Amino acid sequence: MAEMPPSVQTIALLLASNVFMTFAWYAHLRDLSGRPWYLAAIASWTIALFEYLLQVPANRIGFETMSLAQLKILQEVITLSVFVPFAIFYMRQPLNWNFLWAGLCLLGAVYFMFR
Repeated sequence: MAEMPPSVQTIALLLASNVFMTFAWYAHLRDLSGRPWYLAAIASWTIALFEYLLQVPANRIGFETMSLAQLKILQEVITLSVFVPFAIFYMRQPLNWNFLWAGLCLLGAVYFMFR
C-alpha cells in the first residue's frame, strides 16, 4: 500500500488533534461547570497533551509541502469544521447563520493562501 501524501497526512493528523483541542478548550464548560476551575484546567491540560502529540507531527509533515501561512489557514478551516459539530451536538448550541458566514470567510482565506 502506498504511503499517503504529506497533505493527506497533515489533514488527518490536524483533524484528530482538533478533536482533542476542542474538547480541551470547551468540554469543561459542560462537564465540569460545577467544579473548581483548577480541576478543569488539569483535565484540559491532560487532553491537550494528546492534541500536541498529533499537532506537532502534523505541522512538521505539512511544512514540507506548504508554507507557514497555508498551514495556519488549513488549521483554521479544520478548527471550524470540528468546532461546529462539537458546538451543535456536544454542547447543544443552536445552529445559526454565523457558522455559514464564518465558513465562507475562511473559504476566501483558503483561496488567497493557496492560489
